[in-house]
Amino acid sequence: MKNRKSLCFCASKECVRSSKNEDTICRTKVLPSLFRISQIVVENSSLSESLSILLQIMKEEMGVVRGMVNLVNSRTGKIFIHDSIGLTREEETRGVYAFGEGITGKVVESGEKIIVPVIGKEPNFLNRTGSLTSNDEEELSFVCIPILRGRKVLGAISVERVCDNHEVLAFDVELLGIVAAMIAQAVELYLLENEDKHYLRLENERLQNALREKFHPSNIIGNSKPMLEVYSLIDKIVRTRSTVLILGESGVGKELVASAIHYNSLEAEKPFVTFNCAALPESVIESELFGHEKGAFTGADRARKGRFEEADGGTIFLDEIGELSLAMQAKLLRVLQERCFERVGGNQTIRIDIRVIAATNRNLMQMVKEGKFREDLYYRLNVFPIVIPPLRDRNSDIITLAEFFVSRFGKKFSKEIQGISTSVQQLLLTYLWPGNVRELENVIERAVIIADDKVIHSYDLPLYLQTPAISNSPMPDGLEAKVSSVEYEMIVNALTTCRGNVSAAAASLGLTRRTLSLKMQKLGIAYKQYR
Repeated sequence: MKNRKSLCFCASKECVRSSKNEDTICRTKVLPSLFRISQIVVENSSLSESLSILLQIMKEEMGVVRGMVNLVNSRTGKIFIHDSIGLTREEETRGVYAFGEGITGKVVESGEKIIVPVIGKEPNFLNRTGSLTSNDEEELSFVCIPILRGRKVLGAISVERVCDNHEVLAFDVELLGIVAAMIAQAVELYLLENEDKHYLRLENERLQNALREKFHPSNIIGNSKPMLEVYSLIDKIVRTRSTVLILGESGVGKELVASAIHYNSLEAEKPFVTFNCAALPESVIESELFGHEKGAFTGADRARKGRFEEADGGTIFLDEIGELSLAMQAKLLRVLQERCFERVGGNQTIRIDIRVIAATNRNLMQMVKEGKFREDLYYRLNVFPIVIPPLRDRNSDIITLAEFFVSRFGKKFSKEIQGISTSVQQLLLTYLWPGNVRELENVIERAVIIADDKVIHSYDLPLYLQTPAISNSPMPDGLEAKVSSVEYEMIVNALTTCRGNVSAAAASLGLTRRTLSLKMQKLGIAYKQYR
């Protein structure tokens, strides 16, 4: 006699009884639950409300940890999460798949169900949402069923749950298949009316989340005391709409701080417009900032909005504000005072609601004394000053930044770089970095590109960063220069390990103390700095 399955009902939540000739699978209140689902689908005109209740029932009756209803946007070919249980809103926006991508993409592409008994053993399970965060959750089972309307695949229903019984998973497939069939018509009508609008909303949320992550203050690398003070100021100013003046040398990351202020404020979803006041000639700046009307000047064949109009409701970042002429300073002062202006060639007053963030590497107070910068504009801008420290004043952040850039460029150039050597660390820490973080970033990018090893060595750095004894040698590109670089690095590593003990360092290198001392003298290495 062939094995057969039957559905029974008992007082327990779930039972699975097996015998030689019969397998019996039971889940309490299955038929009442299906009846409730059918009523919800028939009586509720809102698909979102129906799915929300449906997912809650699945959680209660099936013990679902996470459940998702994915829909297909036929025009873009993207599969997105329309509703879920057990996921945050941010996780939902990350769960976008293409046809054939991951388990969900394969189900939608083929129109066939997929059962994954153990998620952690399935390479096609991409965890695109990022919701799978622990080793315990890798033991969950995953079932994904297509939502079909005729032969057309409209989406998929998937659940993650704790289950080590194949019969129970098979029953889940049957149950989800019934649910998918019930909601197919409602899903089809919804997609006809809303798929473009819904997808664009999800894409906008995804981009906003990405921007917040990119410009969050915690992602401004560095934990030195000067930077902690900067973070504290950012945290205070994001709660207001006050004007901010960011001061600091070139390359310290003023635009990054401005971005962090905007994307962590209440206006994060509003525009963030940047303008470099030194990038354009004087004759063009006014039109760029305030816009122009058609026919305002030769070549103005249509009206155009300026940067201030584009930033309305959000933030405008004016970099290198100290480069503006006195005439432009006067026009900017009016915008700060009255929050209004006229386009070039126009007479209609345009009112705006924006936050102004300005930045400069120049001493504006000194420029005021010299008559090169308006005093009234200076005080209008200097409402909430933030001074970004130069890299030489945040020495403890240099190695952290360097390692961050090594990781970033290693991934960018597909090179397995594991870190930087001790000698490189010494060189980075003793250099004054006139170009600040931007210069350090460029140095590390170059080093990653030319590195032949899994570690950045001193000879991978530009010559001006290497020890003077090497950089001033008459053969910077020859074999001897590279040998000297390797010698320098090995000696520095040995001295660091031996804490400046020359005898111990010599022994570790297989040299006599005298030989090592001569090499140190030649390369300009002082043992005292390694004690």
